Amino acid sequence: MNDNIEDLRLLVLNSYSEIGKKVNDHLNIIRKKPTDNSYILNIENPRFNNGEAKLVIKDSVRCKDVYILVDIGNYGCSYEMYGHMNIYSPDEHFQDLKRAISAIKNTSDRITVIMPLLYASRQHKRKARESLDCAMALQELQALGVKNIITFDAHDPNVQNAIPNLSFENFYASNVILKTFIKENEVNVNKLMIISPDTGAMDRALYYAGILGIDVGMFYKRRDVSKIVNGKNPVVAHEYMGKNVKGSDVIIVDDIIASGDSVLEVAEKLKEDGANDIYLMSTFAIFTQGTQRFSEAYEKNLFKKMYSTNLSYITEEVEKYEWFSLVDCSKFIAKIINTLNNDETISPYLKGNEKLIALIDEKIKKV
Repeated sequence: MNDNIEDLRLLVLNSYSEIGKKVNDHLNIIRKKPTDNSYILNIENPRFNNGEAKLVIKDSVRCKDVYILVDIGNYGCSYEMYGHMNIYSPDEHFQDLKRAISAIKNTSDRITVIMPLLYASRQHKRKARESLDCAMALQELQALGVKNIITFDAHDPNVQNAIPNLSFENFYASNVILKTFIKENEVNVNKLMIISPDTGAMDRALYYAGILGIDVGMFYKRRDVSKIVNGKNPVVAHEYMGKNVKGSDVIIVDDIIASGDSVLEVAEKLKEDGANDIYLMSTFAIFTQGTQRFSEAYEKNLFKKMYSTNLSYITEEVEKYEWFSLVDCSKFIAKIINTLNNDETISPYLKGNEKLIALIDEKIKKV
């Protein structure tokens, strides 16, 4: 165990400032510190008028165990360039992350990057003559001196093969999402199914199904490989494989809900096949084309509720929607940080949760 637990520091970038404060509060509770205690470093991240930036650390990090928190999906950050307001893209957030590492690399004892939404995670493999952005980004972080990378629900965890000598931990928010779902609903497991919207989400669906002890089904996307629209082959149809869903409540699980095309088309197909209540669950709801389609689908009773985490940016407007339930993962992050700082095993956080199992057993007895 680390003898000096007060070597802990949080370097919270602007993209994660709100969650960073919550993580700090949970760390104070875990470590039995005063509520006004702060592990968060004082930083400045100014930009010049041409868009260039720098990052300045105001506090000492010498011999500190530093955890950098960044949300590359936060489109709520903006800056002025040549008189125009620009929204931060993932590229700019990643550049700020590298600036932070550069500012502390020669004095800090250990640098851990906590990037819940992994940068360029959907560009993880090569299908033609194209860049491998995620792999290159991970190798950049390794070259800059990062010791650990913490992410959540990576689109393809095998991307860690690009950095075989670096610690890469991929956590899942499944347990936290399920806890929220079970607390908010009367769950009858005899009438509940888990559905994967595509083959890529099948492992996630199997985990949910295994925890709840219920059946699982899967859709596979039949794509038109002759054309590319918005960077991908368009889906021609969703084909279902699995048990009849008629009369069942259904949970559709995925890692990222972006435009909503896939999950809403799957929900519509399930409704046509006789499904009752449909719930959407994702680690990241990034709403790349807004939320109107979801509101319209909710009004048509295509789904009852969506559950997603605050691991990446969610607007206040979305939080107020009747159809949306925000799952707070700040305590989960604080537990991971506290465990790593104490040089203890993180295996319990990578596996099933005994408290969740107990909660499920309690609920099952009620239905």
